[in-house]
Amino acid sequence: MGWFGFELFRCLLSGFWNLREMKMTHAAELFALAVPVNHSDHALGPATARVTIVEYGDFECPSCQQAYHGVGILLKHFGSNVRLAFRHFPLREVHPHAELAAEAAEAAGAQGAFWRFHNQLFDNQLHLKAQNLRQYAEQAEIDLRRFDAEMTDHIYLQRVQEHIEGGVRSGVRATPTFFVNGALCDVSFGLDRLRAAVDRAVRA
Repeated sequence: MGWFGFELFRCLLSGFWNLREMKMTHAAELFALAVPVNHSDHALGPATARVTIVEYGDFECPSCQQAYHGVGILLKHFGSNVRLAFRHFPLREVHPHAELAAEAAEAAGAQGAFWRFHNQLFDNQLHLKAQNLRQYAEQAEIDLRRFDAEMTDHIYLQRVQEHIEGGVRSGVRATPTFFVNGALCDVSFGLDRLRAAVDRAVRA
């Protein structure tokens, strides 16, 4: 290639990454959380936390499962400084069981077992059919008769759809998508960016 060719390639590559960084920064500035965290959200951590993370997730998404473990470590690291709110964004076209899993999580949440059910779904991501969801409800020791009735009537489907609509308005296109104190945080290169954004917000 020669010295000149190598330098040209290096400059082009550097320009590409700088342009991509600019685009990601612009996207983060363009999109903000359209629906503020409120009493209806499933939130883990104190309301007085300096930092609130909102995750739009899909229980059948492999990347969300990876993030589930990473976010757990992050929450332990920052302790009471951070609160996590989880919102549903099932990608129905590629994850056929995700929406029903989200409904089941809401049904469990109505009985005070959202986070236990949330963990069960990610820990058993390959098994999200209706019979599996009922098994997880039984393990969560919630009222199965109520759970069955609410799932049959799709009581919480509207709530899941409201999460999706709010996510779309916030610029969510894929999962997982995170917002830190209302600002979009790009994690396409990994959760290090999320950790850095939380760290800056805690120190601010």
